[in-house]
Amino acid sequence: MKEVLNQLVNFGFLQSVFLLLIFLVPAKKEKNINSYMLILIMITLMGLIGKIVYNSGIYGSNFRFIAFSEFSALLFGPTIYLFTESILHKTKYTHSNLFHYVPGVAYSLFIVVYFIIPSDAIILSRIKTGELQRVIYACHAVGLLVNITYWFKGFKVFVNFEKEMKKEASFEVHIHFMRNFLFLTGFCLLVWTVLFVTSFFGFPMLERNARPYIWILLTLIILFITYYLMLQPQVLRSIPEIKSKKYHQSKLSIEDMEILKVKLDKLMLEKKPYLNNKLLKKELAELLGINGPELARLLNENVGMNFFEYINYFRIKEFVNLAKTEKGKQLTFYGLAQEAGFNSKTTFNKSFKKLMGVSPSVYFNQKI
Repeated sequence: MKEVLNQLVNFGFLQSVFLLLIFLVPAKKEKNINSYMLILIMITLMGLIGKIVYNSGIYGSNFRFIAFSEFSALLFGPTIYLFTESILHKTKYTHSNLFHYVPGVAYSLFIVVYFIIPSDAIILSRIKTGELQRVIYACHAVGLLVNITYWFKGFKVFVNFEKEMKKEASFEVHIHFMRNFLFLTGFCLLVWTVLFVTSFFGFPMLERNARPYIWILLTLIILFITYYLMLQPQVLRSIPEIKSKKYHQSKLSIEDMEILKVKLDKLMLEKKPYLNNKLLKKELAELLGINGPELARLLNENVGMNFFEYINYFRIKEFVNLAKTEKGKQLTFYGLAQEAGFNSKTTFNKSFKKLMGVSPSVYFNQKI
């Protein structure tokens, strides 16, 4: 089993080197390399190097190489957060964001001073008194605290982005990469936490024996990134840039809002902008002759829906009307949904059931 774990770590190391080369020697047309993805790969690579050298036995089974791997321990969380922020909000790398790595740098300096520089005699003395084990537990606790805090910050960014997209876009943005990425890294932190907690309940050897699996999880992160970059190289650039603005300073009167509501209803019936399956709020606002925040106010105060719900409401109505035509009888439900402006089967099914209370098949069976 140990040999299998070591081989997986080696494989993860080779994958990270391969990805690093892809990032550092990009094709001329690939200029928009995400800096935090690059940092994440280098951090993972750094964490795996110490483990590989230790396993190789080239310099003997010197525990200091394992300590070297700890340099990356507090760097994952901040990078996960900054990577999530940069992908979803289109923010670029700035030197000011380096302050998020201060805890990781301080931790690495402590590892050097306490674990790597001291002689073997000093380390053995600390082992006998139990001091070394207590310090290791303290290091694990600090690592968990920092990384979990930053993971939740990244997860909060993701959740808020999903909510914001409902206000700005009429379609469901494909952010499965970020959802899966956060799930995988969150699972790593969960396993780390479980291993840490078990050591306080009389199972110290269980924690020690299970530590190699942490390296397997790091390997899985590398494989996960490789999978997406190879099969979906456009995934990091497919999320639209949307900057939402508040409408609390809108100067439109109640009468103005009523007039706009009538104008909007007419626009939706005559021009059917909802048939554009990539319709954005700012585009509909331009057709109406107002700005995005004013349209958001109109929908919230005079319609009672957000932009996503409002547009898909009209698409569902279009779908039902199309289903009654001769052409509609020749198409599948999803084919009709595409004709009505939907670009996702999942979004269509969810929207239909939310509005009609039942699935499309049940609805039409009831009608028949």
